[in-house]
Amino acid sequence: MTWQQIYDPFGSMFISTLLAAVPVVVMLVGLGFLHMKAHFAAGAGLVAALLVAIFAYGMPAGMAGNAALYGAFTGLLPIGWIVLTIIFLHQLTEQNGSFKVLQDSIAGITEDRRLQLLLIAFAFGAFFEGAAGFGTPVAVTAAILIGLGFSPLAASGLSLIANTAPVAFGALGTPIITMAKVHGYDVMALSQMVGRQLPFFSLLVPFWLIWAFAGRKAMMEIWPAILVTGASFALAQFLVSNYIGPELVDVIAAVVSMAALVGFLKVWQPKKIWTSVSLRNHETTGGEGRVAAAPARHARADVIRAWTPWAILTVFVFVWGLPPVKAALNSIFAPAFPMGGLHNLVFKMPPAVPTPHPEAAVYTLNLLSATGTGIFLSAIVGGLVMKYNPLQLLAVFGRTVWLVRYSLLTIVLMLALGSLTRYSGTDTTLGLAFANTGVFYPFFGTLMGWLGVALTGSDTASNVLFGGMQKVAAEQLGLSPNLMGAANSSGGVMGKMIDAQSIVVAATATKWFNHEGDILRFVFFHSIALASLVGLYVTLQAYVWPFKLMVVH
Repeated sequence: MTWQQIYDPFGSMFISTLLAAVPVVVMLVGLGFLHMKAHFAAGAGLVAALLVAIFAYGMPAGMAGNAALYGAFTGLLPIGWIVLTIIFLHQLTEQNGSFKVLQDSIAGITEDRRLQLLLIAFAFGAFFEGAAGFGTPVAVTAAILIGLGFSPLAASGLSLIANTAPVAFGALGTPIITMAKVHGYDVMALSQMVGRQLPFFSLLVPFWLIWAFAGRKAMMEIWPAILVTGASFALAQFLVSNYIGPELVDVIAAVVSMAALVGFLKVWQPKKIWTSVSLRNHETTGGEGRVAAAPARHARADVIRAWTPWAILTVFVFVWGLPPVKAALNSIFAPAFPMGGLHNLVFKMPPAVPTPHPEAAVYTLNLLSATGTGIFLSAIVGGLVMKYNPLQLLAVFGRTVWLVRYSLLTIVLMLALGSLTRYSGTDTTLGLAFANTGVFYPFFGTLMGWLGVALTGSDTASNVLFGGMQKVAAEQLGLSPNLMGAANSSGGVMGKMIDAQSIVVAATATKWFNHEGDILRFVFFHSIALASLVGLYVTLQAYVWPFKLMVVH
């Protein structure tokens, strides 16, 4: 039995849009305002999504259940597997004391917390975004920041804010490549267009990050270092995306940015060293009153040993992200399982697509090529280097599973919710509401990308979800399809900081369990504000000279 999606079941887009938004609102209100535990809020959102899909949109109950189950599998692999394995590595380094040495070595580059944020959350995080994506950068940087003494809210929230500008080119350009492949864009033109939108925000985000942490005055005290960090990243991002392609944009830009900042700090240091580890004006223990202990000095050999597990991680993650490696591993083991009762039975309908289109639902058990497997193997190798024996490694892994059990459950439930909204068509209803804004479409079309990432947790998924709609709407309004396809991806990056799975990853990495609502409340304003700025910038590119000259047709 097939089923055709209906995007306006009540003959009123206003009512249909309100109903489509109910599951997301239930989850966000439960998480952010009712202070529910994350897995309860996600469960409530999933129940609401099932009720809306079945009783309002007429989706067969069995099909709705299968859609949720399909998303749950995706929550376990690849997302949950990444979270579990990166926390496993962190636990290994923490328990043998090497993580403390690593913290002190970072503090040795600079004791200024603002500069540490630039180096770790922005530049180092961008490297992991470019190499792996899918929550890896937030997990790594939040864990390092909490180890350096940052408060849980600061470590979580600031890692999420920092992990924005690199997202469109994350996982070796996967969001851009996927959009081009699925919706018929030219991949180089799309890369160029995104590369003419995001560099402005790559320059802005480091300033925004330090302002969010320490306030405007403290931000201005280190503006030269922020400018070096952001400008070097933005320039490399523009050049690589426009003249090479989307695959290595983040990796190259991150390395350039880290090298530029470290080199600059050898000749420049701020007059005043900022030692606060809490968010200014956001925590009662924050401000400049909370001071971390001065870092200890360690022998060079000890520092090298402390960095070795993370160097191993970097190599494994980068290698695992290479397309030839993924293809080789998938050729060994990557069985595909069409989801019974769902695969090719749900039809996406006009105006979301030009002609009725069956929605595939094939779960690929690509365990060998999954990023989490690369991280797991790096943790095993790193653990052996750190002198753990196999039984000790097994014991730490078991304790890690128990530690993150509720986080894994939350991710499973949230991905189930996201998958159900896709197959029931409620996400398309929300997208069509944005698409009906006429001359304001460049702004609201950008927010469509933001919404897609906020719902799915993935810029790639958002591009698959709304990339075709962006193309159709742009052609109807006389705009460049490349402009709006890029806007979907560029606007989407600002939704990354509020998507539920990223927040859970951050809370897990900092061991700040059951505080996901606090993180959401902190980052929500930053997400909305930055997404709106991207929308305004895209609007300028659509209508105003000389910004129009940047558009790739």
